[in-house]
Parts: sequence; structure tokens; C-alpha cells
Amino acid sequence: MRSYRSHKSAFTLVELLVVIAIIGILVAMLLPAVQAAREAARRISCRNHLKQIGLALHTYHDSLRRLPPGWLANSPLGDPGWAWSTAILPYLEQQNTYDQIRTGLPVDAPANRIARETVLSVYRCPSDIGEKLVNLRRENGGTLFPVARSNYVSVFGTLAIEDTPSASDGAFFHNSRIRFADILDGLSNTIIVGERGSRIDGSTWTGVVSAAEEAMVRIVGSTDHTPNHPAGHFDDFSSFHATGAHFVLGDGSVKMLPSNIEHAVYSAMATRANGEPLQYTP
Repeated sequence: MRSYRSHKSAFTLVELLVVIAIIGILVAMLLPAVQAAREAARRISCRNHLKQIGLALHTYHDSLRRLPPGWLANSPLGDPGWAWSTAILPYLEQQNTYDQIRTGLPVDAPANRIARETVLSVYRCPSDIGEKLVNLRRENGGTLFPVARSNYVSVFGTLAIEDTPSASDGAFFHNSRIRFADILDGLSNTIIVGERGSRIDGSTWTGVVSAAEEAMVRIVGSTDHTPNHPAGHFDDFSSFHATGAHFVLGDGSVKMLPSNIEHAVYSAMATRANGEPLQYTP
């Protein structure tokens, strides 16, 4: 009788390395697609947040016959300083947060600490990986206190915010009372709220804190540079989206304005009554 030994087949080291290499290649090919899908979902969520903000602004206007002021204060750097984004909280299903705010007191009042540190998802872009709170700094150095971050600021216009805080060509500025009827360039041609990323600094939904550095710029923006411009300043609009930034138009619609938009067109869209006949179409 002959004895037969059973031989079990197994991977050789070379075959194992080949399999690992193939798996690595497949993962490398799949990863960009997964990341793109995730960013597409985050982009849709960001757009939906801005749609809610646009609807809230329209509901506010329907109730009070005007848009909220860019910020409300006895002087540009005065009190109480609460922003447009605070005024529309009841129209964003954030009545509980609004009820916590002592609007007659300044943003930096001790009684408003809990409210000013309340992070609201509707004011955050999911693509922005910045911290939830912004640590405000003093103009002359040192740290003040944290406030909740926001990725959405209103459109001050084309002028320098610190030069003319109480009079601008956009829809929002200090103690502004703009009506839709005042937007003579057309609601569908005029941007009123836009995105701002946290790469340079942090914006907030709360309001102007007089002792803070860049106090007014944290709630409104200008069109000094196109979205995501490499030479952009803190007062510009920007995002973590690769192609541009989202904006709410006066009619409540939301558009992505590309980074390569012509600056003249972009600036024209930021003014409310300069008589520009153009309309941006992507």
C-alpha cells in the first residue's frame, strides 16, 4: 500500500503581497469617491441651512415690514449690539434660545453668557472643521471670552465696514431698516447673506462686542474680494467648499457663487440700489 500525503495549497509571500497591493489600489481609488460623496452631502446640508435663514428673513419681513438691522446698538461699537442673526431666531424654530437672551443688555453681559455660548447647527456649515466656539480677543491684546461660532454673515455691501458702519450699499449695517422695496436692483439679483469659513478667524451669530477685535466684521461681510480669494481678508466671504460659497438672495433662493466669478458682477450683486441691470446665471 502506498501512502499518500495531502498537500494543502497556501498563498506564497509574493502572492500575499500582490493581493495587499491590489487592495491598496482599490482603496486609493475608492477613497476620493467616498470623500466627494460626503462633501456633496455636507454641501446640501449647508445649502439647506441657508434656505432656512432666507425663509426666516422673509417671515421676519412679513411681520415687521423690514429686514432686521445688521446689528442694533446706540453707536456702531455701542450696546446692546445684538445681530440680525439673533433677531430671526424665533423664525428659525429657536424660540427657546431667543428667550434666554436679555436683548436689552449687551452681548457681553454676564446674564447672557449661556445664550452667547449656545452653538446652533443652523448657523454652522458641516464642511467647516473649525471649533464650535470663537475666543474673542481684545483690540489691544488679551482674550475676552468665547462666543458661539457661525458660518453665515449678512451682506454689508461693497464699502469698508469700519469706515461707514452706519451707512452702506448692502442690505445690512448698523441700525439698518431695509425693506424689500428698497432693494431696487431686484431681489433675485441681490445677495443678502453668505458663507464665511473659519480659516482666517471666527464669526458669530450673537452680535457686536465693543471691546473685541474685528467686532463688527464678525457678523457682516463685504465683497472686497471674490469668494475664497487667496488674498482674502476676514471681512470677505469664503467657505470650505472647493468651487465657491453659498449665498442667500433677496428672493430667498440660494446660489453657489464660484470663486472665479468676475469681481464687477460679484460687487454688483452685493448692492441693493445701484441700478445694475445684470443678473448672474451660473
